Amino acid sequence: MKIGPVVATAALLAIVTACGSTDSGSSSSGSGDAAAAGGKVGIDHPRADSDFWNSYIKYVPQMATELKVDLMNPTNSQNDVSKLVGNVQALTSQGAKAIVMAPQDTGAIATTLQQLENKKIPVVTVDTRPDKGKVYMVVRADNRAYGTKACEFLGEKLGGKGKVVQLQGALGSINGRDRSEAFLECMKTKFPGITVFNEPTEWEGSKAASMLQTRLEQNPDIKGVYMHAGGVHLAPTIQVLKTKGLLVPPTDPKHVFVISNDGIPQEFEAIRKGEIDATVSQPADLYAKYALFYAKAAIEGKTFKAGPTDHDSTIIELPNGLEDQLPAPLVTKDNVDDKNLWGNQVK
Repeated sequence: MKIGPVVATAALLAIVTACGSTDSGSSSSGSGDAAAAGGKVGIDHPRADSDFWNSYIKYVPQMATELKVDLMNPTNSQNDVSKLVGNVQALTSQGAKAIVMAPQDTGAIATTLQQLENKKIPVVTVDTRPDKGKVYMVVRADNRAYGTKACEFLGEKLGGKGKVVQLQGALGSINGRDRSEAFLECMKTKFPGITVFNEPTEWEGSKAASMLQTRLEQNPDIKGVYMHAGGVHLAPTIQVLKTKGLLVPPTDPKHVFVISNDGIPQEFEAIRKGEIDATVSQPADLYAKYALFYAKAAIEGKTFKAGPTDHDSTIIELPNGLEDQLPAPLVTKDNVDDKNLWGNQVK
């Protein structure tokens, strides 16, 4: 995927100055000291045990160079909110003027966000939306759309009847809740003849494998699986299906239709091999790109308004900030080799 320079156009991405200007068609780097001097961006990676996050991590320095962001050495909180808090404190003490983070526990980061707001250090969060606490911008795809697209795909493949398993993420996470709730609402409304078994995996592959195996033993007529996260659910799901002799082509009556979320190279390869049927692709490259873009914009004193952008997304208002909802396409065997649809295939 060719990634060009980010240009915020007045017509599509409404930018106003942070100086109180009422001219919504203008943009400015602001007039404050931080804007004049530029500033360092501190970034904490949430984990390195997921193929999706490893893709994101590899894109960050590339995007920092492209956008001319003064990026500090990244930290990694390893899915531990206490480590995230400590890492953020270290980054700010080292001079960070903006922070990029991806809190996995979206309810436990509010105090840290309040502290950063008090210090006038803007925060951009990636993939997750904090429940409370001021954020400059959240960069994530529409996670409710993930659940809806997965529901529609499985519902159509199963002809509106049968049984499916939903391998949920952590329901304490906004992502897990959005995907799960949208999937269930869609099934109830559009495919009431389908029974859904919900399995909260806490984003852990071992739990996903155990839960799926148990459900298949109890209900051998299950014909669909929705995985909230291919980065952790893909390998165990394929292994369970293979062990049970269910890893067969869609033309075989024993075939179990599988759709995932993430859009990592391993999922694309599994689609090509016929091991899974589809994924809703999270744009790891765009997550990195726009997280750094907004962090730099915050330091420059720019502000944004809700509405469509010039990069095929929509900014929405949140109770505690704004969110840029990036597009996430459905990838199947028909379009898996169309590299214009996503950017997660790390070179």
